[in-house]
Amino acid sequence: MASASGYEGPLLRIAGASLRFGGIAALEDVSFDVHRGEICGFIGPNGAGKTTLFNCLSRLYHLDRGEILFEGHALTGRRPHEMARLGISRTFQNLALFGSMSVLDNVRVGGHCRGRSGFLANVLRLPRAAREERLSTERAVELLATVGLSDVAAAPVASLPFATKKRVELARALASQPKLLLLDEPAGGLTHEEVERLRALIYQIRDQLGVTILVVEHHVGLVMKVADRVVVLDFGRKIAHGTPAEIQRDPEVIRAYLGGAA
Repeated sequence: MASASGYEGPLLRIAGASLRFGGIAALEDVSFDVHRGEICGFIGPNGAGKTTLFNCLSRLYHLDRGEILFEGHALTGRRPHEMARLGISRTFQNLALFGSMSVLDNVRVGGHCRGRSGFLANVLRLPRAAREERLSTERAVELLATVGLSDVAAAPVASLPFATKKRVELARALASQPKLLLLDEPAGGLTHEEVERLRALIYQIRDQLGVTILVVEHHVGLVMKVADRVVVLDFGRKIAHGTPAEIQRDPEVIRAYLGGAA
C-alpha cells in the first residue's frame, strides 16, 4: 500500500539493528519489516531485547550498527521529541500520565505536536491558536469515545483504576495522529476480561483509524490472537518471524520459551 507521498515500501524497516551495553549484546543484527496496516507482535523471554528495540525506535537509544527506516527515511539523527510529528507514537510499560489533570486534558497534551501556532500566538489567544485548541479538544473528545472513556473525561487521572489509566495513555498516544503506534506491554496488570477488551480495541484502532501497530507484550496469548505477523527475539537475536501459526510451531521459539528439553 502506498503512502500519500507515493512511497510503496514497508512503513517500518529494521535493518541489521545492533546495540551493546558494555559486554552485553542487547540487539544483534535484527532485521524485519512492518507493512502499512499490519498489527505486528513482538515477543521474547525477559531480557530478549524487546523494549530496547522500542527505545531505539523512539530514539531514546541509538544503534551501534544498522538502521531504522520509517517510510523509507532513516531515523538517524532524529531526536525523541521529533518522533510524534514524524508519525510514530508510543505508550509505556510504566504509565507516564499527569495525575492531577483531567482525562480530557491528558489526551489533549498528546495532540500538541500537531499544532502550528507559536508561543506568542497562544499567549495572545490569536484566532489561529484558538482554532487549533478547539480542534484539539474535538479530536480528544472523539478519541475518548473510541476508547470508551467519554464518561470520565472530566475526572482527574489519579482517581481512576489502573486499567482505565492504560486506556487514557492509549488515547493520548493516538492524539498525535500516528501512522505507527508502539504499544509497550499494554496488557500488563490487566485481568482476563480487560485483556479481551484490549484485543478488540487494538483491532478497532487499526481498522477505524488506519494505524499500523507494533505490540511488545509478555502476554503471548494476546499477541497470537491479535497479530498478523510476529517477531520473536531471544538474547537480542531475531529467532523467528512469521504468522502466529508459524511461530507456534517454530522449534527455536519453543526452545526459547520452554528450554532445550522441550
